[in-house]
Amino acid sequence: MLNIAIFAPLTAGLLALLLPNRRLRWIHSIALGGALVALSASLIIASRYTATPGGAQFRTTLPWIPSINASYDVAVDGLSLPLIVLTGVLLSASFIYGFGQPDKPKANTFLFLLMATGLNGLFAAEDLLLFYLFFEIALVPLYFIIGIWGHENRRYAAVKFFLYTRFGSLAMLLSFLALYVSIQPHTFSIVQIAAAQPFARGGLSAAFVLFGLMLGFGVKLPVIPLHNWLPDAHVEAPTEGSVMLAGVLLKMGGYGMMRIMLTTVPQAVRDAAWILVVIAVASIVYGALAALGQHDFKRLVAYTSINHMGYVLLAVAVYSISGDARVRELAFTGAIYQMVSHGLLTGGMFFIAGIVQRKTGTRDMERLGGFINRAPSLSFVLALLAFGSVGLPGFSGFVSEFQIIGATISLSVVAAVITVVGLLINTGVYLKVLGKLLMGNPPEPSTVMTEPGARPLFVTGSFAVLSLVLGVVPSALVQIIRGATQLMAHL
Repeated sequence: MLNIAIFAPLTAGLLALLLPNRRLRWIHSIALGGALVALSASLIIASRYTATPGGAQFRTTLPWIPSINASYDVAVDGLSLPLIVLTGVLLSASFIYGFGQPDKPKANTFLFLLMATGLNGLFAAEDLLLFYLFFEIALVPLYFIIGIWGHENRRYAAVKFFLYTRFGSLAMLLSFLALYVSIQPHTFSIVQIAAAQPFARGGLSAAFVLFGLMLGFGVKLPVIPLHNWLPDAHVEAPTEGSVMLAGVLLKMGGYGMMRIMLTTVPQAVRDAAWILVVIAVASIVYGALAALGQHDFKRLVAYTSINHMGYVLLAVAVYSISGDARVRELAFTGAIYQMVSHGLLTGGMFFIAGIVQRKTGTRDMERLGGFINRAPSLSFVLALLAFGSVGLPGFSGFVSEFQIIGATISLSVVAAVITVVGLLINTGVYLKVLGKLLMGNPPEPSTVMTEPGARPLFVTGSFAVLSLVLGVVPSALVQIIRGATQLMAHL
């Protein structure tokens, strides 16, 4: 099932390439079918998954490059499984939303499906070299998606995205090689490296390894000052590209920190933890303040991603500092929950930004308004997603942020207070969005908003409903991630 979840999208993409471009409906059907097969496989895994400490399950291990002791080693646990399911949900939603570009549909479809294979493979990889391979497979398609199907400044945004992420991935690769040569026999196995702890004493070598990992994962999260590529990439990307970028690709950074950084160089992370706390709270506040100053709806949502992903880094830092297993478990669970919650809520927001641009021809909130009169259904969904994004009780955002802030306050009241200030600013951001878009009247007749079709409303409404379900019944997700959090809490 796990291998089906990883390779079903790629298989569908290759099949789509065999069709002529004029068969747009067939291409779309094959793509949606591949996405749904991958999603179904991940849901079957979730239904059969047993939450036990150290519960890496559905494992496949095959020789890959025996000369360097690299293997095709994939498995899932409570950290990776929610993100694999999230990938399937967002990819399927992108196709249901109305995917299938009239311009080069085969290439467009193939790139999105290839990206999904890279993402699922990365979240399942138990080998550092395999992790790096899937990391690159997930990133390269987005360069072409932005550069070919993006908006006016797409080439600039695509090159900027590629240079930032390429720099980060090469720094990460150097750290992987350092981990590889640090133990005997040399291996890329994450499990074996974590068990051997070659840098258990910390020191300068461990600091350099941590620095490389932080560059690679920090660019993808992203955290300041490595965030500069993100707003441009989001603004210029097509709607589905923005959804996959915010919803899943950013999670590659948080996942890498939790899966690799915390397990292979824990002492180095512990030594630098307070620096990470400062970077995290700065990202939380900066992301909210930068979003508050935006008039472009899509750019505003992009900056809120910096705010929301700052919570993940804060949870990583708190986990490293605390010696209390309960606090560590709270922080770790909160970080996973935040990644899933952000994927749903911000993914839904980017879909709405795409709907608004398609219906009105603009994303400038100064030229928009009166949605509640002309598009009440869309307005209701937008309000739900906004309330979820500010962490209102009853939504998934509240569950994740409450856990992270609760873990933080046990260590530093100052850091917790600053985090709450960032949360308040973010609340102001979305009150601004609701005030600008829902209230009043549009200043121009050409920007009057009308209801979208049934499919866009279904997709965006589904994200809001899923956030509500995870907010009201958090045990549904917590039960899956419990095994991973219990294991990590005692490391």
